[in-house]
Amino acid sequence: MGNPLIFQSDFGLADGAVCAMYGVANCVDPAIRIFDLTHRIPPFDIWEGSYRLLQTIEYWPENSVFVSVVDPGVGTDRRSVVARTASNHWVVTPDNGTLTHVHKEIGIKELRLIDETINRLPNSGASHTFHGRDIYAYTGARLASGKMTFEEVGPKLDLGLIVTLPYIDAYRKNGKVYGMVDVLDVRYGNLWTNISRPALIDLNIDYNDKVNVAIKHNSILVYNETMIYGRSFAATKKGEPLVYINSLDNVAIAINQQSFAKKYGIGTGIHWRIEIEKA
Repeated sequence: MGNPLIFQSDFGLADGAVCAMYGVANCVDPAIRIFDLTHRIPPFDIWEGSYRLLQTIEYWPENSVFVSVVDPGVGTDRRSVVARTASNHWVVTPDNGTLTHVHKEIGIKELRLIDETINRLPNSGASHTFHGRDIYAYTGARLASGKMTFEEVGPKLDLGLIVTLPYIDAYRKNGKVYGMVDVLDVRYGNLWTNISRPALIDLNIDYNDKVNVAIKHNSILVYNETMIYGRSFAATKKGEPLVYINSLDNVAIAINQQSFAKKYGIGTGIHWRIEIEKA
């Protein structure tokens, strides 16, 4: 039996795009095991695609193959690659920043350029707008099924040339910890930051302590309030804000049973900064 093949895209499920990728994979090997990470990445949002890989990869067995297609540059000279992570997983993707979080937080051991003269769905050469089907699903399925080795993907690439998106590391200064809103817990509107739990410990912040939370968009203060640092949402009443630790052991900010992001118009990425200090 081959290795799991996990798909992620910004395609949605309203048309046949995802099903076409399943079909390609099944034609490579009818026994292949296919799973979905998500197909609801916001259109063209490479940053979120990058984060969702980080959120998921290490919970899958070694040698699982991830195909991630958020590809606004499809048909251009951006590279198609396969990465081998330090956790011994594979990621088949355009080299457009999708590997940012995995490269930074997990590590990439080796990167290979997909040789499209070999690793391309037969009779698809005239199409240049659906590489998710013609290159990534086809390559990922061949790799997951064992019909191709990593070395057969194509030439080895310099790891220093991986395309990454701008990123701001969390840091501590003058009794505060600073970070950014990495991603939204989209269904509930919680803010997931890149501030680690040990950063709160370093500030002598413990459960049930009050903390001051400031959120800035660029240099503009959007939010500045005091709230509780809770073990879970049960630490607050419905409608009250709190700081908690999310499933990746990082600091998150929420309103109990409401959307923090929607209420205050919060976005993600390096322009959305968080400051936390003990009250």
